[in-house]
Amino acid sequence: MHHGSAAKGNGLDKAAVLDIDPVLDNPRTRIVVCCGSGGVGKTTTAAALGVRAAERGRKVVVLTIDPARRLAQSMGIEELDNVPRRVPGTDTAAGGELHAMMLDMKRTFDEIVETHADKERARAILENPFYQSLSAGFAGTQEYMAMEKLGQLRARDEWDLIVVDTPPSRSALDFLDAPGRLGSFLDGKFIKVLMAPAKLGGRAGMKFLGVGMSVMSGPLNKLMGAQLLRDVQTFVAAMDTMFGGFRTRADATYRLLQAPGTAFLVVAAPERDALREAAYFVERLAAERMPLAGLVLNRVHGSEAARLPADRALAAAEALLEDSGAKAADASAQAPMKPSENLDGGGIVDRVGGQAGSRTVDSAGTDAPSVPSPPESGLPQPASSGDTAARIPTARSSTAEASTARLTAGLLRLHAERMHVLTRERRTRDRFTALHPEVAVAEVAALPGDVHDLAGLRAIGELLAGRPATAQAVEGAVGTPDSGTDTRP
Repeated sequence: MHHGSAAKGNGLDKAAVLDIDPVLDNPRTRIVVCCGSGGVGKTTTAAALGVRAAERGRKVVVLTIDPARRLAQSMGIEELDNVPRRVPGTDTAAGGELHAMMLDMKRTFDEIVETHADKERARAILENPFYQSLSAGFAGTQEYMAMEKLGQLRARDEWDLIVVDTPPSRSALDFLDAPGRLGSFLDGKFIKVLMAPAKLGGRAGMKFLGVGMSVMSGPLNKLMGAQLLRDVQTFVAAMDTMFGGFRTRADATYRLLQAPGTAFLVVAAPERDALREAAYFVERLAAERMPLAGLVLNRVHGSEAARLPADRALAAAEALLEDSGAKAADASAQAPMKPSENLDGGGIVDRVGGQAGSRTVDSAGTDAPSVPSPPESGLPQPASSGDTAARIPTARSSTAEASTARLTAGLLRLHAERMHVLTRERRTRDRFTALHPEVAVAEVAALPGDVHDLAGLRAIGELLAGRPATAQAVEGAVGTPDSGTDTRP
């Protein structure tokens, strides 16, 4: 696959940098599979790759298995279903097209039955309660049907690039393992075991059947008793000619994933659990001889002030707070007591016509205005208005400085927290690249909001290709939290 040179500018000084454009532009690349654990941004990554490839001249279909329908919203389509739909608004100047669809698990299963059985037998299967439970809820059905749909799209040869967003699951490995498990069930061997109690009948048959059914998921448990036996028997009789085909097609699609025209992209967040899952997947792909293009590391945080380490930022914040605290205490000591509304240093005053006329009683029975005592008398003197006026601006200035210091200290602490996040992410990433130095890595910066339209997907595509997204594209990528799309790549 195409690896760029190691780039220290983005911190990838131990691993090759993934160059995604040559992968998308290569006409021999027919399938791109985005895989990884749940919640790491696979759907957004797949959509962004589809938009970028289409606008670079490829005829692309994006197959998503994400039930949240975020892909439809980000592409401006009201709703996606089991049929590929043309995505409006893409740049077709290079001759490309973009289509998108969302896997309908049950509908895909129905299509298989309708394709490989005659009309009467197909109707009997589709109406069978055992089949309806199997097609809706058997463990591994979603992953198996994703494989089926991928095989169907590739066989049609209508698109020269298929981008697959793998099913959300607890483990990324489910995408590779589940189809084989379901194929083993449907190839006839396990079905024959289930048929044995139907032939036995009675309590012995029910007891034996109970053991077989314990491996199935919830919906099948709703069907009980003799009715269940009849449903199983009817299902097997109708499906008899189709069992081998399920395993054959699963194996064929598996071989398709091993072909040189397929490129796996492991998607992860810079978190310990996600990268551990990514490491397992990388090792499994190597063991299965499946072609790995590289790792997409989503939601990577950065800082324009990375040269200021966390410890220095925290030390500066503490120093600012200590200094501002001392100044505030000094200002408080110097500030005069604020006079009440009608008091000044000379006594009670009337505020009439802008003049302060004193009417403090000098002595009992007299109305004469008081006369300040001369300084030589030794009595306390009222504070002069000039001294008070000089102290008030000083106190106000100190208070403003203290407020600014607190705000600056708060920002320095936020920066320190961000630097701790950066350090943790870098350490987690470096642990992965040390274990797998052969895996090329593309880092996608965390965006400030939701990716909710084609402009946002283009911005992600630019970042995936290692190019800084334009200001307009980044602005287009930012939406509101309820816009429905994953808030990060």
